Amino acid sequence: MKTYFSQCVATDNMTAEDYTPVSLKDCIEKTRQALEIAYAGFDNAVEFDMIDSYIYQINALQKRYKHLTDLASLEAAPDPEKSYKHSTVRALVSHVLG
Repeated sequence: MKTYFSQCVATDNMTAEDYTPVSLKDCIEKTRQALEIAYAGFDNAVEFDMIDSYIYQINALQKRYKHLTDLASLEAAPDPEKSYKHSTVRALVSHVLG
């Protein structure tokens, strides 16, 4: 596999990079897409080195995906102070019956 590099001359017309913060949901979605691409590459790889490369890439992406989903579950965890302190059945009954 050949890799090509190109050089570009900096001009005043070049746009600045976007440094806006990325949401956790966007990170999870991009990681999921990268994982799908890595699985597709693994399915089509025929050389041993490429197979090994995709295995390492898939393992790394799986760990990243798990870390991001763990962060999302912590972020979405309800505040214990605001949660209903009685049983879930009692909460449902009181919600239905008023």
